[in-house]
Amino acid sequence: MTDVRVAALVGSLRDDSYTRLACEEALDAAGEFDGVETDCIDLRTFDLPVYDADEDDAGDAEVLRERVQAADSVIFGTPVYHASYSSALKNALDYCGFDEFEDTTVGLLCVAGGSFPTTTLDHLRSVGRSVNAWVVPHQVALPRVSNTFEDSVLTDDDARKRIHTLGRRMVEYANIEPDPRTMEAEQNVGADD
Repeated sequence: MTDVRVAALVGSLRDDSYTRLACEEALDAAGEFDGVETDCIDLRTFDLPVYDADEDDAGDAEVLRERVQAADSVIFGTPVYHASYSSALKNALDYCGFDEFEDTTVGLLCVAGGSFPTTTLDHLRSVGRSVNAWVVPHQVALPRVSNTFEDSVLTDDDARKRIHTLGRRMVEYANIEPDPRTMEAEQNVGADD
């Protein structure tokens, strides 16, 4: 693999974020391939006011869009909030669209304090499809995440295997030839032909 750029969009604003640690672990696995560049897009470092369609270039929106668009693959990483994804990630995704994600490979990763994080991944899969991204089948859910890390170090071998697989898939499928557009994408307002 050469000239592949893998990014992780980290949807947690916590300083001691398990989401960020898991995304960094996936990027480390992707970075083991020759010619791969990685980019941890840490939303804590962006000034992104709540999205307003009348002000779509507010704050650091353009910088965010440039970094996302530069990636061949993007991991959506989020903590689980009320069986869905974080408002920080939602807001960042609202600033992006077809220009940033069409024909991009997307991977899904979520962390949960509890034991049932899978609906979050379903929601994110729908988001990826709606912007005509190609969402890889392999996804990572980390339930009871505080048991997975110790002093910011990943200690769970099964979780490590799943996270590293996601990182590798981001490289292996970075330049996949996308399927013809789905009916949903064809009918989605804002989709270009």
